Amino acid sequence: MRLVVTFPTGGAPDILARIVAEKAQLGQSVIVDNKPGAGGNIGADFVAKSPADGHTLVMATVGTHSINGALYAKMPYDMVKDFAPVMLLASTPNLLVVNTSLPARNVQELIAWGKANPDKLSFGSPGIGTSVHVSGELFKSMAGVSMQHVPYKGRQMAIPDLLGGNIQLMFDNMPSALPLVREGKLRALGQTGSKRSPAASDIPTVAEQGLAGFEATSWFAVFAPAGTPREVILRLNTELARIFKLPDVQERMRTLGLDAVLSSPEELAKVQADEIRKWAKVVKDSGAKAE
Repeated sequence: MRLVVTFPTGGAPDILARIVAEKAQLGQSVIVDNKPGAGGNIGADFVAKSPADGHTLVMATVGTHSINGALYAKMPYDMVKDFAPVMLLASTPNLLVVNTSLPARNVQELIAWGKANPDKLSFGSPGIGTSVHVSGELFKSMAGVSMQHVPYKGRQMAIPDLLGGNIQLMFDNMPSALPLVREGKLRALGQTGSKRSPAASDIPTVAEQGLAGFEATSWFAVFAPAGTPREVILRLNTELARIFKLPDVQERMRTLGLDAVLSSPEELAKVQADEIRKWAKVVKDSGAKAE
């Protein structure tokens, strides 16, 4: 069985996929296949065009299955029609992190610095259409701050530039950003969820700091190609639920700042539909587009 991750190694989707590969008991091995590029579209498209036999799945993200349809003028796949929902695994807020040389120590100081230094702020992302990208676009439009978006081919390409000061900030997924904050390599100014994550209860939300209503949550789900038999979908759903209820897996998720969701296929379909509507409005209001 092949579980395609639409981004390089090291980020939250890759971490979740490797938990599945390590713990799955499906009578066959699960191989994690990283296929990054085009904001996740390359890997997702590969799965959309794979046989609908349950042997090829995608670790989908809010970007590949909710945001990209509004950002890209031409999509290689249909985010809804080309896939069969299996399970919404987890969600996490993003973390607004800055290079430690930036003088801002909270969101209001960042906004003030940005307005006093026009066109000097740039924010990185692991690709156009990712939640990391649109979190920055939402922040720009709500805070009225000019920032240049710098897309990379994955977070491991962006983080060295952030640490080196080539870009000033990033709205990174909490599982990958929080360890760097705890090590003192980056400074966290806020988290993007509607409430504080238990994994980082000392870091206030962006909304708490004057941008009421600001919320941008990343989520990760498993989809199969459209037409995959119902019994296969239900077997996969049952096995994923077993894996992510294991005590050691739950503890690892908590440490990383990932909130387990473990939905039914129908619940995932509803979340996806709601998220497509939400992000289409954010993309339109922000004026963001795939360069």
